[in-house]
Amino acid sequence: MDIDILGTLAVREKGVSITPTAPKPRQVLALLTLGADQVVHVDTLSEELWGAAPPRSARPTLQTYILQLRELITVALGSGEGEETRSAKDVLLTVPGGYLLKSGQGSSDVREFERLAGMGYRAMDAEEYPEAARLLREALALWNGPALADVQAGVHLQTQVKRLEESRLCALDQRIEADLKLGRHRELLAELTVLVSRYPTHESLCGQYMLALYRSGRRGEALDAYQRLRATLVRTLGLEPSTALGKLQRSILMAGPEGVPPAAGSGRLTAIG
Repeated sequence: MDIDILGTLAVREKGVSITPTAPKPRQVLALLTLGADQVVHVDTLSEELWGAAPPRSARPTLQTYILQLRELITVALGSGEGEETRSAKDVLLTVPGGYLLKSGQGSSDVREFERLAGMGYRAMDAEEYPEAARLLREALALWNGPALADVQAGVHLQTQVKRLEESRLCALDQRIEADLKLGRHRELLAELTVLVSRYPTHESLCGQYMLALYRSGRRGEALDAYQRLRATLVRTLGLEPSTALGKLQRSILMAGPEGVPPAAGSGRLTAIG
């Protein structure tokens, strides 16, 4: 089974789509694929579809959605050459307490993203910045939009989507960090301008934007970026910027037009020199 989640939902068995068009069955399939090869309990599926107060007909309605998915799987299993020994119930199993979707040996964009990102993080730790940038760029290229962009999300899918988005932001942060280490500050400016607008309270992205601006000879704009972030944090969250970001701001402030202090910032923020 091939599963794509990082964008629109697309699930294929033997190359044939088993993704339903109706919203509720799509929700069920999305939750089953995120928990592929593990039991997804009936109560979890019910809460995803109807919240904390499911209708009295929830169980039989859920069983209908499972039947619809199995019908799609049956069509896909019968599409290949040769005799198919599996049935839909061998792919989407009924187990005590819930259901289990077997992914088999197929592909998963989430698994591939996590594999590439993990290799990229290890390359960063080893200070192999060209390799890290390449691997993280490949990982991020697997995203074709927000995760499960075309699926109506209940409480459980919302949590999973937030988790995946945080994973994407972590990979993006580290890819930009690798590019900064490689001196690609001017190339990053357009991308970072969009990102700090989209994530106005994200301190790491703001710090990277400040560095890219400063290294491109735009010291005043780097300081303005800090002040905008600070104003947003104070207004929306009642918080001041982190110590590391404040130290970066002071380093840029104290640096003359030509001078660069030996180090500025700590933690994940790169020195301005």
